[in-house]
Amino acid sequence: MSVRVSLVAAARSSALLSERFGDDRPLDHAGLRDVQFAAHALVPLGAAELRYCSPTPRSRATGDALGFAPLSQPALRDCDMGCWRGLTLAEVAAYDPAGVNTWLGDPRSAPHGGESLLAFIFRIGGWLDTRPVQDGSVVAVAEPGVVRAALVYALGAPPSAYWHVDVRPLSVTTITGLPGRWHLSVEALPD
Repeated sequence: MSVRVSLVAAARSSALLSERFGDDRPLDHAGLRDVQFAAHALVPLGAAELRYCSPTPRSRATGDALGFAPLSQPALRDCDMGCWRGLTLAEVAAYDPAGVNTWLGDPRSAPHGGESLLAFIFRIGGWLDTRPVQDGSVVAVAEPGVVRAALVYALGAPPSAYWHVDVRPLSVTTITGLPGRWHLSVEALPD
């Protein structure tokens, strides 16, 4: 018995350079257009027995636009960035460069007063490990950071690997296995 978890990165809600920590903005017109363009490849994932999403507006809107009717999962929220919430990385680096360096270099640190990278990765891993163990499938629409954390956890990679994973909007990452024994599955989407 194993479970198949397909993680769909939420569509974008802003330009990459204007992304903010804890960004709760809904999908913009370009993001909704991207969902409509990718729907032919992503809609079949909605046949999963269990369909979830991160509690962010753009994750919910992405799941709804794909017809998944996902159940919001608080455990799939993005990393709690404390007092940096709502700011861009450039803004934080301008007033707290030492804090940014500490945060990027030490996965146990939380200079923003929120959640450390290590705690975030283990929270997402805990969510993975509590999926019902059955021969079946799960789809979850989540923020790119959540997908990155799930990959680091599933592969047993060091937390620093988080910074070396690029998750594009509307990309699909599939993890198969059992709690504590996950495998990355790389597949081509149908044309």
